[in-house]
Amino acid sequence: MKSSPYSMILFFLGISLVSSGQVTELEKTLRAQRSDTTLGWKKGGIAAFNLSQTSLTNWASGGQNSMSLNGQFNGYANFKSSTNIWDNSLDLGYGLLRQNKRDGYMKTDDKIDFVSKFGRKAYKNWYYSALLSFKTQMTPGYNYPNDSVKISDWLAPAYFMTAIGLDYKPDAYFSMFVAPVTAKITMVNDQALANQGAYGVEKASYDSQGHLLTEGLRSRSEFGGYLRLIYTRNDFKSEFLKNLSFTSKLDLFSNYLHHPQNIDASWENILAMKVNKYIVVTFNTHLIYDDDIKTGTDTNEDGKMDKFGGPKIQFKEILGVGLSYKF
Repeated sequence: MKSSPYSMILFFLGISLVSSGQVTELEKTLRAQRSDTTLGWKKGGIAAFNLSQTSLTNWASGGQNSMSLNGQFNGYANFKSSTNIWDNSLDLGYGLLRQNKRDGYMKTDDKIDFVSKFGRKAYKNWYYSALLSFKTQMTPGYNYPNDSVKISDWLAPAYFMTAIGLDYKPDAYFSMFVAPVTAKITMVNDQALANQGAYGVEKASYDSQGHLLTEGLRSRSEFGGYLRLIYTRNDFKSEFLKNLSFTSKLDLFSNYLHHPQNIDASWENILAMKVNKYIVVTFNTHLIYDDDIKTGTDTNEDGKMDKFGGPKIQFKEILGVGLSYKF
């Protein structure tokens, strides 16, 4: 039976309430908050690689050959003094899938995510803070199985965000960044996609004969409010849970100038079990809703993209067993 995104939301909320959450070995160093006695720079990261393969020859019950590759890199450089904090992180992810020898590789994951946040202590657990973030992908994405219909590319889209607000850190596990002043820029650095109005940019205009009058805009600016919640834990005391780790990140953005009630949401969860020093089992999910992102496409008789579909809840799940290396 196919699970809905809403059932997955309830599932992870239950985990958060019952177990108080926790991060993978991979996220342990990257996301854990530092205690007040740990001052100066802390740098490090981790690289992970997952591989799965199926080969069938004269297999009576049927099936299909397949191979999948997935890599991930997470690095951080954090600074803390008695009055200031400065956290920097870079997350990269890339995955490919090939189902048979006749077809090429299809992309299953592609992520560049950089976040830098600086804070100055205000009162007790509150910090005056400013955040800068950048997100995009590395290679083109297609409307599979049709690999001639491109729906994304490098810097198409790309998201830049700057935010000013308060960061609340009551303990080593939880952080709440509230920013009433936030600027968000969506870039679509591909004119063909921009002409179609992809990712919320203004699309091109045409005359009655179909001739191009004005090209689509390659960027879109928004001004609004931003909320970022992170809960992470990796130090369970129970013998049953000591090898488990969990992290949950929720980002919410409301555009004050256009349909503020349509809140953009991004919710990531990582649940993992450490098998030994180098092997880890991970279960990752990512739920996205953005009213400006039109998912799915329609095509014309030539097989070319005609228009995008409507906004929908996007959901991704990755279950993997692989090698990891921390530095």
